[in-house]
Amino acid sequence: MVRLPRFVVAAAASGQGKTTVAVGIMAALSRRGLEVAPAKVGPDYIDPGYHALATGRPGRNLDPWLQGEDQLLPLLLNGFRTPRLADLAVVEGVMGLFDGRLGTQGWASTAHVATVTSSPVVLVVDISSAARTVAATVHGLRTFDSAVRVAGVVLNKSGSPRHADEVRRSVEATGVPVLGVLPRDAGVSAPSRHLGLVPAAERPDAESALDRLAEQTARFVDLDALLEIASTAPDVQATPWSPPTRVDRPPRVVAVAGGRAFTFRYAETDELLRALGCEPVVFDPAVDTSLPTGTSGIYLGGGFPEVYAASLATNRALLAEVREAVAAGVPTVAECAGLLYLSQAVDGHALVGAVPAQAAMHPRLTLRYRTATTNHDSLLGPAGTTVRGHEFHRTRLDPGHGPTPAWLLDGDPEGFSLAPTGRPSVHASYLHTHWAGHPELAAHFAAAVHASGAATSGPAVPATVPAVHDPACSRPSRSRPSRTRPSRSRPGRQRPARPPRRRRARRHPRRLRRQRPGQRTAALAGDRAARRGRHARGIPSTRRGAGRSCAPPRGRRRHGAADQRSGRGVRTAGGRPGP
Repeated sequence: MVRLPRFVVAAAASGQGKTTVAVGIMAALSRRGLEVAPAKVGPDYIDPGYHALATGRPGRNLDPWLQGEDQLLPLLLNGFRTPRLADLAVVEGVMGLFDGRLGTQGWASTAHVATVTSSPVVLVVDISSAARTVAATVHGLRTFDSAVRVAGVVLNKSGSPRHADEVRRSVEATGVPVLGVLPRDAGVSAPSRHLGLVPAAERPDAESALDRLAEQTARFVDLDALLEIASTAPDVQATPWSPPTRVDRPPRVVAVAGGRAFTFRYAETDELLRALGCEPVVFDPAVDTSLPTGTSGIYLGGGFPEVYAASLATNRALLAEVREAVAAGVPTVAECAGLLYLSQAVDGHALVGAVPAQAAMHPRLTLRYRTATTNHDSLLGPAGTTVRGHEFHRTRLDPGHGPTPAWLLDGDPEGFSLAPTGRPSVHASYLHTHWAGHPELAAHFAAAVHASGAATSGPAVPATVPAVHDPACSRPSRSRPSRTRPSRSRPGRQRPARPPRRRRARRHPRRLRRQRPGQRTAALAGDRAARRGRHARGIPSTRRGAGRSCAPPRGRRRHGAADQRSGRGVRTAGGRPGP
């Protein structure tokens, strides 16, 4: 049995201020010197970012669909013990208390997770537009499912002290204690956009806003009562989740996308990669001009490339290096934002172009759990691999899949599985997966990384192709200048070849520019005929750079040649200065 003080923060619906209250409690308790292990019910990436900022520990997720019901307690215990032993765990719920996967009677809901982990529940209720009716809401949530223990309530967004007192008396009459009343304060609310809250990593004011929220929570919420509720949670009988046994081999660098555009990645992903002999090294695709040194694999997680598409598109050096790495067969996993980054363009901004598709914003949000299967061998597993994942995006890709899709989502093809070198090395899809629930995906990817060869900072630069020389003249081919060429005036001596001259635009002789168009055409034709006649008789042309015979006729001097005895200013038959 393991002692694990804990409680779950839930709400009647989305938009009640659940995240604000949960993060405020985490921050206020942390400022008391307590180690708080945070967790989030569901697949969300954004809220755990705020949890990490408030507690100084990795934000983690608990999702029965993605990880399996039997993994919830082990994962909660892992977060409780990693990176150091915590004093208590605070779990933030998702949506309304009993809202889960549609058609499953609340599967993967906050109530489901609270029941599996035997955790007491603290409700958050927005009272800004209600008074005594709040008591009926709390009473209904408390009695709806006897397996869920509602231990207290925090009232949010009160309009005045009189308003707060009215609601408090009504709720306490139901037998549920009121643990605090938070007044309206726009200064502690987080800004939102098309996928919910703006991630903490993108907010320069995140820390100052968190300090204010912690102060307000400590002032208006009874933290001692919350600690007492956490202590009533029963001991758990489970073994903490841990990655597989570490692989005894030299570590390979896996370049992991980060920065403001790529903030979606589960904490267990890095832990699994390290255990499998890979070292995740974060790079910022909007800022860094090259992949990390020694990159042997690439992991492009989720985020908001559509918001930062212009910045990503201007980093041409990195785009080119990623494109070359993918073409060279460097194992690459791309989820959602990573898929967009590998595409040809997002809203007209040209990106890597390794995936033959273009993306654009879409008015409708895609948010759903999916079952995925591969119908072929891919970077993440053999044919027939089945996983559970989720989609969370507001973009559309055209086309939505390639000839070899990454997944069959409920039977429909989606994404791209590419094999630029003949072996599957790119897996790009909208689907997010949690590798703690499917560690075989991480193992398959890590095996490909180790098999990809020596670690490099980028694809090898192709060797220079030697120039082809004319055996009769020893003159460089037009296709490519040679690095060295033999001297004609001094056999055995070589010197580096000069770059080829640019061809100057032809200008008519001054005498022709004064003539009318008809006369000029006739004169030009006569000049050409005269030049052809001189060339046929072996007479060098008087035009600079013309006359490409192997050697001039005997007794005639090269055009433009100076005193050959002095060795200065000698020109070859091709018009280039000689040694």
